[in-house]
Formats: sequence, structure tokens, C-alpha cells
Amino acid sequence: MLDSLITSKTRMRLLVKFFINAANAGYLRGLATEMNENTNAIRKELNNLSEAGYIVRDATETKVMYRANTAHPLFATLQQLIRKHIGIDRIITQILERMGEVTRIFVLGDYAQGIDSGTIEIVIEGPALNESYIQQLVPKIQNEIKKDVNIQITPLFTGDGLLIFENN
Repeated sequence: MLDSLITSKTRMRLLVKFFINAANAGYLRGLATEMNENTNAIRKELNNLSEAGYIVRDATETKVMYRANTAHPLFATLQQLIRKHIGIDRIITQILERMGEVTRIFVLGDYAQGIDSGTIEIVIEGPALNESYIQQLVPKIQNEIKKDVNIQITPLFTGDGLLIFENN
């Protein structure tokens, strides 16, 4: 969906990095290494996104850190678009339809850190979840979003991850 609108793969990867999780941050060389890209290509896109106000530059004595501008009026919209681009919204919708009493859903691994690796790791927390439903749902989700999906089911998750759903 967004690939046809945003033709720069570097810009798309940076948007995923910063908008999948607002806590993600990075500096020029670290981002270039992480994305296996030329520093000039990363610098150009960071400057474009910074000038547009989508990301914020925080200069320290030795490094310039970049992060999403959560105060930007389009922050929530961009975050939704990125999550739809990755397919997280479809995963949540399909899980919640027939899973049972879902308490929380977390994204772990690369996508929680904003790295579009192609494998989405999900943890579903709840007291009595329909595990057989999940086993038949995973191939359908993978086919629909064109990414590998690994789902763990647990009654209580105590690890670190990006919380994407919470049933209050």
C-alpha cells in the first residue's frame, strides 16, 4: 500500500523504525549499519523527514539522535499507516474475532525495534485462549500480509515488548 506512495525504500524503512514504536531512536551511523545502507542515503532521508517535522533531531556533544516527533499533528496518523503497512492491524482484528478473552497483545523482536525484517513476533496474553484457532489463523495471516508471523500464547506475559492492544 505505502510502497507505491513512498517510493524511497530508505525513507520507508526509517518511517517504520521511528513510527512503529515512538520509543525507537537512532543516530546516523547506527541506522546505516542496522539498515545496511550508505550513510549518505540515510542522512538525506533523515534531513528530509526532519525538515518536514516528522522526526526530531537531538544533538548531544558526540552524536545526533533522531526519533519520531510525537507532537507532530500527523504522528498518530503516520503510526496507524505504518502499522497497517506492516499488517499489525489485520493480525489484531483477526485474533480478537474468535480468540477468547484476550488481555494484551505485544509485538516482540525486530518489529518492536522498528526493523522490517519480514518476521513479526506476537505474544497474546489471556486466561483461556483458543490455541487451535490461532494455529489455523497463522497461515491465513501470513498469506494476507506477506510476512512470517510467529505467535506465542500465554496466560501472563512478563517480558518486554511493544504493547499494541490492551483490554481494560
